[in-house]
Amino acid sequence: MHIPDGYLGPGTCGLFYLAMLPIWTVASRIVKKTLNSRQVPLLAIGAAFSFVIMMFNVPIPGGTTGHAVGAVLAAILLGPWAACIAVTVALVIQALLFGDGGITAIGANCFNMAFVEVFTGYYLYRFISGSSLVTSGRRVIAAGVAGYVGINIAALSAAFMFGIQPLLYKSAGGQALYCPYGLNVALPVMLGEHLLVFGWVEAIVTALVIKYLQKHSPELLAEGRKIQ
Repeated sequence: MHIPDGYLGPGTCGLFYLAMLPIWTVASRIVKKTLNSRQVPLLAIGAAFSFVIMMFNVPIPGGTTGHAVGAVLAAILLGPWAACIAVTVALVIQALLFGDGGITAIGANCFNMAFVEVFTGYYLYRFISGSSLVTSGRRVIAAGVAGYVGINIAALSAAFMFGIQPLLYKSAGGQALYCPYGLNVALPVMLGEHLLVFGWVEAIVTALVIKYLQKHSPELLAEGRKIQ
């Protein structure tokens, strides 16, 4: 799902940098106020986990990649604002040091994975889990569903970004200047891969970790629920 340099036009890249600036600002302020000393190491672990799981990239036709993200799991444990920071850190390091995702597309990639996926997955998890006990099996199911839906909504967002580029940026001869694939290609390719493969990876990983924590560190799930 990492968008490389050269696939989004400058206006699109600039728009999503501008969109993320207030989100990053609010997230940093909320994290300063709400994150307690015990959760600070978890923030680093969340960023590291997201970084590692996103390194297992599988190329997808159309110029991007498919992979699990770990964003919803981070949101469940840390709250959505701290998870936004954690996933952003992972994406920036990947772009600057490993060339995984473009530097010009950091704003767009963060919008998809650190914002759309994080908040969609977190609030879906909260809705499904309801007032169930921390150790309830309902929480495990909620985590799996949230992980699956969250990553697919993020993939939809990325596909839309790709698909509108031929409409926005054309040469005088009508040739696409950036991503050459329209919505008729970008949407089915991105969604197909994530609905069939990567969404299930995200769901299984998220659910299994929550199941493990229910047995060994249920207090972490209780603390994460307090941060919104």
